[in-house]
Amino acid sequence: MLEELPEQVADDLLTNPLVAHLATATNDRPHVAPLWFQLHGEDIEVMTTGTKLANIRENPRVSVSIQKDDAGHPEWMVCIQGTANVIDDDELTKARNRELNRKYGAEPDAWLEENSLVRIEVGSVHVTVF
Repeated sequence: MLEELPEQVADDLLTNPLVAHLATATNDRPHVAPLWFQLHGEDIEVMTTGTKLANIRENPRVSVSIQKDDAGHPEWMVCIQGTANVIDDDELTKARNRELNRKYGAEPDAWLEENSLVRIEVGSVHVTVF
């Protein structure tokens, strides 16, 4: 995925604490919610729970949108479609949770107990630079 993106967009996705919006669906109804994310290789990883997690377990097809702006004026946006998989590995989940919390300035083990690790395999990427 990163090789398809302009260098500045790829750098921002890797290092800046941007908010992504994850779109899931169940019963032919969309559900969109903001969350933190990180890139690992060609995949996007998130920690999530609740409706998002339940929807992913029922229907793994998801979309993610991420935008960087300056005072509300967009600099770029990325829209991704992919397939989400819940990762049932306690040690990997703990490690990824710590990485994500470090990126966003949270306590290392914050939210670990209530969240699950989800890896999104990227299918398609659309990027717009303004």
